[in-house]
Amino acid sequence: MGVDGRPELIAGLTSLSDSLEAKQPQDVLAAAIERYAPKIVLACSFGAEDVVLVDMIHRINPSVPLFYLDTDFLFPETYATRDRVIERYGLQPAQVIQVKSLLTPDEQVRRYGEALWANDPDRCCQLRKVEPLTRVLQGYDAWITGIRRDQAPSRANAGLMEWDAKFGLAKINPLARWTWADVWTYIKVYEVPYNPLHDRNYPSIGCTYCTAPVAPGDDPRAGRWKNFAKTECGLHKA
Repeated sequence: MGVDGRPELIAGLTSLSDSLEAKQPQDVLAAAIERYAPKIVLACSFGAEDVVLVDMIHRINPSVPLFYLDTDFLFPETYATRDRVIERYGLQPAQVIQVKSLLTPDEQVRRYGEALWANDPDRCCQLRKVEPLTRVLQGYDAWITGIRRDQAPSRANAGLMEWDAKFGLAKINPLARWTWADVWTYIKVYEVPYNPLHDRNYPSIGCTYCTAPVAPGDDPRAGRWKNFAKTECGLHKA
């Protein structure tokens, strides 16, 4: 249901979010899980922010599931990180939800031509990320993401809890106030498994065809869709 149908719910969510601004991410997670479990899920790309959230959630309520968007074009290192995370936290198959496009890569080629990511990256993201995300979120009342306000101008106003008008459910952003340094401090202190591509100048990791390493000092998302005026895949736009 859209924004107009739930004004009281949205106001309450905003008020709760504001009350948590001075709290730690674990407090935000605990409040969200108490409010929405079992209809809450973590969106996990197995990037640095998301593995931190896996660790935090495991310490609060290990029954909360995660899903990942398997575009069929993920890095081998991403799949390996997935496997390490599953082993480290003893995740059961039902807790790790693989979500794929309705089109195989071959079917996509037949319908849209070769290398759609190079010719029309927005359509490629729509087919392999946005549509699958829309499908999986229909089963939940809230989703947890790893977005941070300092990642990009488009994320600067992210609430700790907010109404996601695009997908019609609550969106929980526990790390919104954190910096990149905060994320890595947590990873080191708790020895959280992470994607080794981060050690090779990949701060933001997506599909193989649309992700490149970033030079020191550049915008963390500068390696995504490097030859296009595009910084988001469409998952976090209203």
